[in-house]
Amino acid sequence: MSISPLPGDASNDPTEDQTGRFVRQPNGRVRPLSPHLQVWRFHLTMAGSILNRIAAGALSFGTLFVVAWLGSAAFGSDAYARFASIMGSPLGLLVWFGLSLAGAYHLTAGIRHMIWDAGSGLTPKTATNLTIVSMVAAVVIVAVFWAALFMTGRVVL
Repeated sequence: MSISPLPGDASNDPTEDQTGRFVRQPNGRVRPLSPHLQVWRFHLTMAGSILNRIAAGALSFGTLFVVAWLGSAAFGSDAYARFASIMGSPLGLLVWFGLSLAGAYHLTAGIRHMIWDAGSGLTPKTATNLTIVSMVAAVVIVAVFWAALFMTGRVVL
């Protein structure tokens, strides 16, 4: 565990640092400035993490559509028919497609994360490959799901 030098430490006084790598906290201690996007080089696992957070947000927003669907069913056949006509339109189908893509990616990225949490696949090359697999698998899952919906006639344009 790294302990930041106390202010006034003669061996390595960060208060004299002119590079901006240290910051004084409200309690008076001097700590190194945390790295951020200006320091890190962008890579695919970073994109996978960002996409997973976006997918989680989309799924949270998509819950409103599921609640509206259930609510329309509870309010009777007229309300349900109105909801089904709106969400069965091309724009509504695009919303459902986006939500299914977000769900599939969130699922595959979660599996990727479980592999990492088990201590496997943590080398840079393997982590990148797992990220690619999670992205491709999500697209394949959604493509198969929507192809099945269209081929069975459950969804039509």
